[in-house]
Amino acid sequence: MTVWDDLVGQDRVAEQLTTAARDADALVTAEADGTAPPEASKMTHAWLFTGPPGSGLATAARSFAAALHCVSPDRALGGVPGCGFCDGCHTALVGTHADVEVVRTDLLSIGVKGTRELVRRAQLSPAGGRWQVIVLEDADRLTEGAGNVLLKAVEEPAPRTVWLLCAPSQEDVLPTIRSRCRHLTLRTPPVDAVADILVRRDGIEPDAARAAARATQGHIDRARRLATDEGARARRATVLKLPLRVADVGAALKAAQELIDAAAEDAKQVADEVETRETEELRAALGAAQGGRMPRGTASAMKELEDRQKKRRTRTQRDSLDLALSDLTGFYRDVLALQLGSGLALANTDVRDALDRIARDSTPEATLRRIEAVLSCREALGANVAPLLAVEAMTMSLRAG
Repeated sequence: MTVWDDLVGQDRVAEQLTTAARDADALVTAEADGTAPPEASKMTHAWLFTGPPGSGLATAARSFAAALHCVSPDRALGGVPGCGFCDGCHTALVGTHADVEVVRTDLLSIGVKGTRELVRRAQLSPAGGRWQVIVLEDADRLTEGAGNVLLKAVEEPAPRTVWLLCAPSQEDVLPTIRSRCRHLTLRTPPVDAVADILVRRDGIEPDAARAAARATQGHIDRARRLATDEGARARRATVLKLPLRVADVGAALKAAQELIDAAAEDAKQVADEVETRETEELRAALGAAQGGRMPRGTASAMKELEDRQKKRRTRTQRDSLDLALSDLTGFYRDVLALQLGSGLALANTDVRDALDRIARDSTPEATLRRIEAVLSCREALGANVAPLLAVEAMTMSLRAG
């Protein structure tokens, strides 16, 4: 199984990356042999991967990073870099390669301090003699100051450094950065392709895989979670009942509060799993005795950890809300398909009765207004509007139709 097999439904992108990886390998080989490098190369020092959520942006970037470090002997016989089995591919994919740095954040933004550390890392020569690869999975979360720090590194890259940036769209990255990157656009994978990889790679039963892929409309990570996590299925079922629960003002406001409470519970579960361990590890590192008082001068370190944990809880809650809003959008999309008789495959066949009822009791114009209400709520949450206010406004709009 090559590194490219995980790029579900992205044949065009895989072909472009394969060509670039082959040219990158030729450049390394030519330098090692002291021969002239290829005159025309598809390899460049900065790449920008964009596409809808679930399309596999991070997977594409990590696969490319692995291919750049592929040391399979088959390359000398014309094989494509990215075998998936050699030491270079394996360590890059599992996150232990010395020359591959994968950056993802569980916070709301990436600041200047962390970006400067990345830039310093990027100036180092690769330990293995091939490429120093920096994968920035959340390039859209760079603050303006952090983006300006990164710009300098992208403008004047070290000879063997490759930046792989991932963002939902080009507009989420500073124009000065994206203009210096080679841009690749991924698409939403076909439902059948997602179901197939869930069966092959994750061992999920075919019927469950198809149901999860259809319900998430090709979002690979969400499909995997839905197929394997009973709690995720229960939360989705609760969200899809909301359109039937906004018949009056009181019910609409109650539904909004329950949606917020469910997102807060998700954030709490994540916190319970990691925060106690993080706190104990930091206490031990700072020299605190088991159950004893902290040494003098360590309060600032503990305060910094608490601030980070608070920001992570905030992002987790927003991510959970965003997932619920995506499910609502899919619900009303199905309603609109029924009202218009479009013949499109429905995502939420498990709640067909509710779809039929809403479609029968409303009009396509009302459904479009409800979809707009959900999208407006997502925009409001992105603009840091208080979650309860944003969701209450949405549920009232859903009631009004």
